[in-house]
Amino acid sequence: MDETAIWEEQVTEKILTLHPAGKQGVNIDKGKYDTVREAIEVTLKAQPGITFSELTEEVGRRIGDVFEGSVSWYMVSVKLDLEARGVLERVDGRSPQRLRLVG
Repeated sequence: MDETAIWEEQVTEKILTLHPAGKQGVNIDKGKYDTVREAIEVTLKAQPGITFSELTEEVGRRIGDVFEGSVSWYMVSVKLDLEARGVLERVDGRSPQRLRLVG
Protein backbone atom coordinates (compact mmCIF):
# COMPACT_ATOMS: atom_id res chain seq x y z
CA MET A 1 0.00 0.00 0.00
CA ASP A 2 1.44 3.41 -0.94
CA GLU A 3 1.53 6.50 1.30
CA THR A 4 -1.49 8.08 -0.41
CA ALA A 5 -3.66 5.03 0.24
CA ILE A 6 -2.60 4.93 3.88
CA TRP A 7 -3.36 8.66 4.29
CA GLU A 8 -6.81 8.27 2.67
CA GLU A 9 -7.69 5.46 5.08
CA GLN A 10 -6.80 7.66 8.05
CA VAL A 11 -8.94 10.62 6.91
CA THR A 12 -12.53 10.34 8.07
CA GLU A 13 -15.43 12.42 6.85
CA LYS A 14 -16.39 15.17 9.30
CA ILE A 15 -19.50 17.23 9.85
CA LEU A 16 -19.61 20.71 11.38
CA THR A 17 -22.55 20.77 13.76
CA LEU A 18 -24.81 23.77 14.21
CA HIS A 19 -25.93 25.33 17.51
CA PRO A 20 -29.49 26.63 18.06
CA ALA A 21 -28.20 29.80 19.76
CA GLY A 22 -25.86 30.57 16.84
CA LYS A 23 -22.75 29.61 18.78
CA GLN A 24 -19.93 27.81 17.02
CA GLY A 25 -20.53 24.12 16.40
CA VAL A 26 -17.99 21.32 16.56
CA ASN A 27 -16.36 19.17 13.88
CA ILE A 28 -17.17 15.54 14.56
CA ASP A 29 -16.81 12.23 12.74
CA LYS A 30 -19.78 11.88 10.38
CA GLY A 31 -20.12 8.16 11.08
CA LYS A 32 -20.50 8.81 14.81
CA TYR A 33 -22.87 11.70 14.11
CA ASP A 34 -25.05 9.46 11.94
CA THR A 35 -25.07 6.67 14.55
CA VAL A 36 -26.14 9.03 17.35
CA ARG A 37 -28.66 10.85 15.14
CA GLU A 38 -30.32 7.60 14.11
CA ALA A 39 -30.54 6.41 17.74
CA ILE A 40 -32.04 9.76 18.80
CA GLU A 41 -34.64 9.70 16.02
CA VAL A 42 -35.65 6.07 16.63
CA THR A 43 -35.98 6.74 20.36
CA LEU A 44 -38.00 9.94 19.95
CA LYS A 45 -40.36 8.25 17.46
CA ALA A 46 -41.03 5.54 20.04
CA GLN A 47 -41.10 7.86 23.08
CA PRO A 48 -41.99 11.45 22.12
CA GLY A 49 -41.61 13.97 24.92
CA ILE A 50 -39.06 12.02 26.98
CA THR A 51 -36.54 13.91 29.07
CA PHE A 52 -33.04 14.61 27.85
CA SER A 53 -31.68 12.34 30.61
CA GLU A 54 -33.96 9.49 29.53
CA LEU A 55 -33.01 10.05 25.89
CA THR A 56 -29.29 9.97 26.72
CA GLU A 57 -29.77 6.76 28.70
CA GLU A 58 -31.75 5.10 25.91
CA VAL A 59 -29.29 6.14 23.20
CA GLY A 60 -26.48 4.76 25.37
CA ARG A 61 -28.33 1.44 25.61
CA ARG A 62 -28.87 1.35 21.85
CA ILE A 63 -25.31 2.14 20.74
CA GLY A 64 -23.06 1.87 23.80
CA ASP A 65 -21.69 -1.59 23.01
CA VAL A 66 -20.41 -0.60 19.58
CA PHE A 67 -19.75 3.13 19.99
CA GLU A 68 -16.24 4.45 20.54
CA GLY A 69 -16.23 7.70 22.51
CA SER A 70 -18.38 9.44 25.08
CA VAL A 71 -22.03 8.81 24.21
CA SER A 72 -23.13 11.71 26.43
CA TRP A 73 -20.74 14.21 24.75
CA TYR A 74 -21.92 13.18 21.28
CA MET A 75 -25.54 13.26 22.49
CA VAL A 76 -25.25 16.92 23.48
CA SER A 77 -23.52 17.89 20.22
CA VAL A 78 -25.94 16.01 17.95
CA LYS A 79 -29.04 17.11 19.93
CA LEU A 80 -28.05 20.77 19.63
CA ASP A 81 -27.39 20.30 15.90
CA LEU A 82 -30.79 18.66 15.38
CA GLU A 83 -32.46 21.51 17.28
CA ALA A 84 -30.67 24.07 15.10
CA ARG A 85 -31.74 22.21 11.94
CA GLY A 86 -35.39 22.04 13.09
CA VAL A 87 -35.44 18.23 13.34
CA LEU A 88 -36.24 18.11 17.05
CA GLU A 89 -37.49 20.61 19.59
CA ARG A 90 -37.80 21.15 23.29
CA VAL A 91 -41.32 20.86 24.64
CA ASP A 92 -42.16 24.39 25.83
CA GLY A 93 -42.55 25.15 29.51
CA ARG A 94 -41.44 21.76 30.71
CA SER A 95 -38.80 21.03 33.31
CA PRO A 96 -36.84 18.86 33.12
CA GLN A 97 -36.12 19.44 29.41
CA ARG A 98 -38.30 17.21 27.24
CA LEU A 99 -37.74 16.60 23.55
CA ARG A 100 -39.75 15.54 20.51
CA LEU A 101 -39.30 15.31 16.76
CA VAL A 102 -40.71 18.19 14.72
CA GLY A 103 -43.58 17.38 12.40
